[in-house]
Amino acid sequence: MSKLNTLTELRRALPLAAAALLLVAIALPMWRITLEAPQYPDGLFVELYAYPRLEGDVAETQALNQYVGFYYPDPVYLDPNYDVNPNAISVPEWSVGPIAFVAVAAAGVFVALAPTVRKLKLGLTCQLAGTFAVFVTMFAAIQYRLYQTGHSLDPDAPMRGIDGFTPPLLGSYEIANISGVAWFGPGGYLTIVALALLVVAFLSRDSDATLGDVPALVRDRTDRLIGRIRPERDSSDGSDPKPTTMSTDATAADREVSRDD
Repeated sequence: MSKLNTLTELRRALPLAAAALLLVAIALPMWRITLEAPQYPDGLFVELYAYPRLEGDVAETQALNQYVGFYYPDPVYLDPNYDVNPNAISVPEWSVGPIAFVAVAAAGVFVALAPTVRKLKLGLTCQLAGTFAVFVTMFAAIQYRLYQTGHSLDPDAPMRGIDGFTPPLLGSYEIANISGVAWFGPGGYLTIVALALLVVAFLSRDSDATLGDVPALVRDRTDRLIGRIRPERDSSDGSDPKPTTMSTDATAADREVSRDD
């Protein structure tokens, strides 16, 4: 099989597809926060990228956050597209966020081009473990920075006496009369799809099935699932099982006896 043909194998093609998605994800918002406050009855939103960039109602959300002494972080190494408050915490790792995505994408290409099946299997295993380690670490680091930000409120803010809080990376929260919801942006969803493709590639590491085999594989899995569900339904509704081969043979034997009589 030629090298080009081997790249159509699921275990090689899926890491390549995941790499492409991760690179595209860098150019899209990773995270979206929506805010509601009495001053803004229609709500506000802001989107964050893997690098120091915000989009949406940035000026309005900054003004709202400063009301309680909560500031967007200082990425240190790169100039963001928003004004950094002197009291903001430093988050230098935000400046190198895209490097993690590029590294994981490059690993996917490297694994897909593995010269032997043994090295391919090893590469798929290492990449899956490494990728999850990278993104779990990023997730934990971001959540920690959110904790720091929420517990470093400016004591000279217009609204004082606000207790420290921890905004969730994903989920809802309330601070004073401001409520917010944080969730994935388009880039975040692409990252999830990329991780799912890497999982499927790992599960397919012992198979040389190609992209052209996907429809047949899906049909086979669907038929198996339906085959498992039907017997369970039959047993649950008390319906009689289908006659077995033994009962059919017995009926045939009875007919022969009747003929002899």
